[in-house]
Amino acid sequence: MLIGYARVSTLDKNPQHQIDDLNEAGCKNIFTEKISGTVKQRPQLQEALNYMREGDTLVVWKLSRLARSLTHVINTVKDLEVRNIGLKVITQNIDTSTPEGRLFFHMNAAFDQFQREIIVENTRAGLKSARKNGRIGGRPPLMTDQKLRNAQSMLKDKENYPFISDIIKTLDIGRTTFYRHFPPEVIQKLRL
Repeated sequence: MLIGYARVSTLDKNPQHQIDDLNEAGCKNIFTEKISGTVKQRPQLQEALNYMREGDTLVVWKLSRLARSLTHVINTVKDLEVRNIGLKVITQNIDTSTPEGRLFFHMNAAFDQFQREIIVENTRAGLKSARKNGRIGGRPPLMTDQKLRNAQSMLKDKENYPFISDIIKTLDIGRTTFYRHFPPEVIQKLRL
């Protein structure tokens, strides 16, 4: 029996294209989850593996959907081999039920791991270079020093700014950002 496993890394992604391909491949049952591949405990993958019996085949859309590290992929496949369960990878045309498929699987897994390590290495090098040049990553702060001074002045000016929502609207910031910088006790002191 063909058993499918579909995974997307984040909650905002949709696994439907994987599910469609797994259905087209003939999977009788499909286990789906939204979780990062770096997370070791993946309940749906474990449930799929527990569900499978000797002679079944685990089908995934892409090898990276099964795991993100070479060690985890290889250990999972070894576990499947011991239990006499095959692995098919749709997009990479891998089928571990044949000697050629097993060889191709190991080569692909190694290249996937290599590619991930190169991406991580390049990202770290880029961040290091940016820090050297005085740039730090991330979003620029919404509350600049000037906005903080303006907010303090507006809080003191109850006549022109009787409501906190007026100040927030004038500064063009979010309510959470405002209260992060001006908790109620600070507002009370400035409003005296």
